[in-house]
Amino acid sequence: MRQVALVIMDGVGLTDKTNGNAFKNANTPNLDKIMVNSIAIHAHGKYVGLPNDDDMGNSEVGHNAMGCGQIYSQGAKLVDDAINDGTLFEGNTWKEAINYAKDNKLHFIGLLSDGGVHSHINHLLKMLEVAKKDGIKDVCVHILLDGRDVPKTSALEYVEILENKLKELNDDSFNGRIVSGGGRMNITMDRYEANWSMVEKGWYTHVLGEGRKFKSAKEAIETDRLENSEIIDQYLNPFIIENTNGTIEDHDSVIFFNFRGDRAIEISKAFTEEDFKAFDRVRVPKVYYAGMLQYDSELNIPKNYLTSPPNITNTLTEQLIKFNISEYAVSETQKYGHVTYFWNGNKIDKFNEVLETYDKVDSDIIPFDQKPAMKSYEITDKFIEALKSNKYDFLRCNFPNGDMVGHTGNYEATVKSMEAVDENIGRIMKAVDETNTILLVIADHGNAEEMLDEKGNAKTAHTTNPVPFIIYGNNIDNIEFKNGDFGLANLASTITDLLGVEKNPIWKESMININNKLVK
Repeated sequence: MRQVALVIMDGVGLTDKTNGNAFKNANTPNLDKIMVNSIAIHAHGKYVGLPNDDDMGNSEVGHNAMGCGQIYSQGAKLVDDAINDGTLFEGNTWKEAINYAKDNKLHFIGLLSDGGVHSHINHLLKMLEVAKKDGIKDVCVHILLDGRDVPKTSALEYVEILENKLKELNDDSFNGRIVSGGGRMNITMDRYEANWSMVEKGWYTHVLGEGRKFKSAKEAIETDRLENSEIIDQYLNPFIIENTNGTIEDHDSVIFFNFRGDRAIEISKAFTEEDFKAFDRVRVPKVYYAGMLQYDSELNIPKNYLTSPPNITNTLTEQLIKFNISEYAVSETQKYGHVTYFWNGNKIDKFNEVLETYDKVDSDIIPFDQKPAMKSYEITDKFIEALKSNKYDFLRCNFPNGDMVGHTGNYEATVKSMEAVDENIGRIMKAVDETNTILLVIADHGNAEEMLDEKGNAKTAHTTNPVPFIIYGNNIDNIEFKNGDFGLANLASTITDLLGVEKNPIWKESMININNKLVK
């Protein structure tokens, strides 16, 4: 059996457009060489379990699909369905949150946009309507501003939508208002414990009501932009809206309305863990806390949730373990959970301690465009060491650069990030040649290939573009691509074909034919 190595280029799609295409315009001789043996596959919409094909893919659903060989209804679609059929509001969690806050305040915290990656503003608007109908009198909204999955300076559009809805609902029996906020990459939405200070700032802002005060969210955003002309929404500073009585107190209910888990776990821990030690919370109000989904089913975070997440089973790792296949996974902090937790169907623990090895490189805590290479060299060092050790049958790594640098909107930095990824893929190609390994290169969604919108403005969001799937290695003439309409979920069967083991029959079909069945 030959080793199979998978490189995931996070946030790298395909388009013929050249303007703003940091992938195509970068100097990438190694990728140019191996792209001759590739096909384009889908990584968005219904191919990854999202509501429709206008929905851009994201890293969470992409790694779920790759790692389980199936398509599960994901985040936005799950919540859409639960809201549309009423089950969200008929469930015990919603009813308990409402009853707990009947004579107190109901707080909503979450990402205010229609990006559909972590949240959707329509979910918040509907919950506000039903909260009033269910007898809640006092509602506080703590807004996290996006500019990452949507245009980089679009925050005021969403604030206006929310404020119009609140104006429509407010009367003598209902008082809803925005009470605090800040940029998603500045406060609250850290992930993988990369920067707990973000969550600490969020706690002081949302819970304690400490921070710079403004008369309105609009004034806060406009002031920040006047004082720093370069700032974009995701990095906006925390703010408090004065005279709103928006602090979180005993006997309040708190709903975190993001549905995606990775950037919701830490703030959920801060609200729910008794022995919490990441920072000094000063005071911990006794609240009823619920998430839109359960963000970590293994650790039961949070205990209360409005919509049940997909129960992903029959993953690639589970199948490989049946055949005693050993695995290695590595990335830096920003995407470590994607090649482990999301890859394994949202399971935080290993399926098999002996056969699975995980490795992590600590990410730098700086804006990603300041160091476009991120930790790609260190990831590659570990990946090559693992390749050459001959301990593993299947290895995977994730280069976060196209996604994380792409999200900054800095085109020049994203070009440099692609060149760093290419250089390190070249290093891996050399190791692959030396070890007679089969190399697969794929992306989980688009981003870096479309850095400008139609008006020429910087674009920070993901795309619906297809992504490359590449095969490289010595003596692979007997491997040929099938003709078909393939997506990320077709990867699992492709990997088992290359490893010469049986695929799970419920998976999507393989993307390849192997003339001699087993690659020798």
